[in-house]
Amino acid sequence: MDRRSFILKSMAGLAVAGIPLPALPASLEGKPSGIGICDWNLGDSADPSFIPLAAGVGLDAIQVSVGTAPDNIPLREAAVRRRYIELGKKHNIVYCSVAAGSILNQIPLATEPQSAIYVVDALEAARALGSTNILTAFFGNGDLLERDGDGNYINVSSGEFPEYRWKEKDVERVIAVIRQIVPRAEDLGVIIGLENTLSARQNLEIIEEIGSPMVQIYYDTANPWNNGYDVPGEIRMIGNRRMCEIHLKNSRWNQNLFDETGAVDMEACASALKDIGYDKWYVLETSGRPERFEEDTRANIRFAREVFM
Repeated sequence: MDRRSFILKSMAGLAVAGIPLPALPASLEGKPSGIGICDWNLGDSADPSFIPLAAGVGLDAIQVSVGTAPDNIPLREAAVRRRYIELGKKHNIVYCSVAAGSILNQIPLATEPQSAIYVVDALEAARALGSTNILTAFFGNGDLLERDGDGNYINVSSGEFPEYRWKEKDVERVIAVIRQIVPRAEDLGVIIGLENTLSARQNLEIIEEIGSPMVQIYYDTANPWNNGYDVPGEIRMIGNRRMCEIHLKNSRWNQNLFDETGAVDMEACASALKDIGYDKWYVLETSGRPERFEEDTRANIRFAREVFM
């Protein structure tokens, strides 16, 4: 069975089961899926009341947070999922992905056994909302890179671009845990995306070690740029097949894409993404200026469509 037939058959199965259908993968159409936004930039995380705002500014999709703390995981609740589905249909918004972001940054997958549950929560919520992938985050407490006595990353590369020493035991633990979760991801048909401070080469090494196409890289235009990595080169190294989705932002602090003071060469990133035939969602991680969210988000959408699509 070819890829198109497999995807269409899978979508038919979802429809029979009463599960909302994801947008048809853009690779079947030869272009990216559209423009979404992170819910923490739209308003409060895991709050469906902001869906009309997303539709009103011209967005196509939302990346939904599964929850923010052990006692605040709204997407576990069937009533909350139904509300997302109802409002999504009403406002023509789909859910490109589900994020286990802030919760894993606080309670790391590498060190806290309970964190594996939050990954499974995200996978199950993604399936319920018709999403194709989840974001698992490794920042803050979950950072996988070592620091020296001054708090700086330890560069072990002698080349033009840095590569930093990782926490070997933490990386081994993450690989072991995700291997145990992969069968659940396979059953649900949802990809586990890794977003972290590692280089593309290090991430690819982890993916190869796990050994499943259900584990891919969730990339970001700004975070690796701020760490000194060759972002266009990394995009080309990863390729379309191993990148499940990408955040678009212009600096570490969610700056507008069109802001010329941003650190990132957005045109170079766009060129690299076009070179690899990127055909999935572009997800804005931009909040806009205070009191100017709607104006700025419309401008960010225009910029993303003109430059990246």
